[in-house]
Amino acid sequence: MTVRHTLTGRLSVPLPPEEAFLLFTPRGEERWVEGWRPRFPVPTADDTAPGTVFETSHAETTTWVVLERHPGHRVSYARVTPGVQAGTVTVTLTADGDRRSTVEVTYDLTALTPGAAEDLDRFAAGYPAFLRSWQDAIAHAGEGRPR
Repeated sequence: MTVRHTLTGRLSVPLPPEEAFLLFTPRGEERWVEGWRPRFPVPTADDTAPGTVFETSHAETTTWVVLERHPGHRVSYARVTPGVQAGTVTVTLTADGDRRSTVEVTYDLTALTPGAAEDLDRFAAGYPAFLRSWQDAIAHAGEGRPR
């Protein structure tokens, strides 16, 4: 049996939304996500333009498509890992004080096989820790330090 999970959580970044937004773009994540190397089949100057396609490879290859973007506020992606899962990821930023942002991250994923359903259930169970790891990685990379 396959499953679908809609997971929403928040993290805090000590940057205003206009700056923090860049951390959640395909190229911006390279600054803080270990091993994140997006590959663009068609060269693009603006990696957040709706319709932009890129791929990432870790254990398997995932194809991403930018669905929408509102710079400094929101970016949404479709993602498909063939034979594993498909869905969307949406990042929404809001100001939280003078130089801070609250970042809401929503993954809406469907497992494509019973085996992938077990992995997706584990991902869902660990989602709060997953987002804490984002906050820690951003701080460790120095991206979340006030300037």
